[in-house]
Amino acid sequence: MRNKFGEQLERLHVEMIQMGALCEDAISAAAKALMTGDESLAQAAKDAEREIDQKELEVEDLCLKLLLQQQPVAKDLREISSALKMISDLERIGDQAADIAELTRYVRLPAEDGGRLHIADMARAVIGMVTDSVDSFVKRDLALARAVCAADDQVDALFDQVKRELIALIARDPNCGEQGLDLMMVAKYLERIGDHATNVAEWVEYSLTGNHPSNN
Repeated sequence: MRNKFGEQLERLHVEMIQMGALCEDAISAAAKALMTGDESLAQAAKDAEREIDQKELEVEDLCLKLLLQQQPVAKDLREISSALKMISDLERIGDQAADIAELTRYVRLPAEDGGRLHIADMARAVIGMVTDSVDSFVKRDLALARAVCAADDQVDALFDQVKRELIALIARDPNCGEQGLDLMMVAKYLERIGDHATNVAEWVEYSLTGNHPSNN
């Protein structure tokens, strides 16, 4: 029975890695579509979002089977219940990547524009956070989970920088106002992705320690 449980738990880890990779693909494709105007990349982000939705259902079903059939206790119970929380945040990450992809049809600012460059920095930062948050779960790495939470400060700082740059851009050229607002929405979606990756990392900490950081 324990061997069966171990196999199913390993499958859960694989499914979580795959879901995290889909999130990374969605964010990367959406960010590249934003920078290049490539509609095929925007569509790839939307396609990845649909795969993420399907993966959420599959992982949820696996978690429920583990809970009902194996009746885990203590640390194993925390790990499975935490995974159920994490997939909700990962699904929201997919949604927000798709939202960014949807905006790409309206954004056509020059690639050298400061706001867009720092949006690219935000995208790279949140992709790293998503990767590390899922890795910390699979590897049971508390230090990595806490590093993800710390990295959210960098994303927040980049978001503030993008806001300042876009305000300056619109002040210089009021005709850029509508596109500037669209880019602000993109930055906000990326900032929210960072928040969701942080949520995943916090659930990793709970699964490992029994203490959720929000309780501190």
